[in-house]
Amino acid sequence: MPELPEVEALRDFLAVHLVGERIERARPVAISVLKTYDPPVDALDGRTVTGVGRHGKFLDIDADGLHMAVHLARAGWLRWHDTLPADPPRPGKGPLALRVALAGGAGFDLTEAGTRKSLAVYLVHDPQEVPGIARLGPDPLAPGFGRDDLAGLLAGERRQLKGALRDQSLIAGIGNAYSDEILHVAKMSPFKPVAHLTDDEITTLYEAMRTTLTDAVERSHGLAAGRLKAEKKSGLRVHGRTGEPCPVCGDTVREVSFADSSLQYCATCQTDGKILADRRMSKLLK
Repeated sequence: MPELPEVEALRDFLAVHLVGERIERARPVAISVLKTYDPPVDALDGRTVTGVGRHGKFLDIDADGLHMAVHLARAGWLRWHDTLPADPPRPGKGPLALRVALAGGAGFDLTEAGTRKSLAVYLVHDPQEVPGIARLGPDPLAPGFGRDDLAGLLAGERRQLKGALRDQSLIAGIGNAYSDEILHVAKMSPFKPVAHLTDDEITTLYEAMRTTLTDAVERSHGLAAGRLKAEKKSGLRVHGRTGEPCPVCGDTVREVSFADSSLQYCATCQTDGKILADRRMSKLLK
């Protein structure tokens, strides 16, 4: 799933390639991708893109005051074309969900792999009309977001660290991959209760969060949209690397599987060498 760093890189890419361009037409190929119907998607036709923003994991394309908010979900992506294919897209079982054509001949496709369709496009006058944006917590890379802000958000939390970091209403933009990465840098168990964090540990967590996300954004800066997925995978230290050696200590990266996701961690770095139990126990094995 694209998370804050990849969506920020897409925003950066589109700010260069899309702003100032006139939209010739915007057409859905899979009608299920549209989550709003008034205004209709063809209301974008003829408008000029005036800005590209990001809200957590949402892209926000501003076309003369009409906003196309995009959530790429787990398997969605944006594919840029310097020259769009000449043949019009056809509805079917392929990954193409929506195409935006620009007056100059370029454009982009929104695609989604797999059979589980969660890619979402909203057309609104104000991004806060999108429920997923309206409920977002603070952006962890916002200039004013400091250590004490994180401490305030975590005060009274009863969840484990992994679940709290992934909660978009608590902190915007962090998902399964970067929560693993942040906790590895912080040397903390994903199952550690938030309520057990000391003041020093909150400082460590904040610094790990800022460093991990900032480094990921900087690695992706200036890359073409088509290269961002590969960059994300190459930069991850533990997420998606089950069975590989930890880049810090050399121990084997381990996994805990859940119904529809998994987490990765290093026992030596994060849990004092103890192996985390499966999802049914969610505790450390003795």
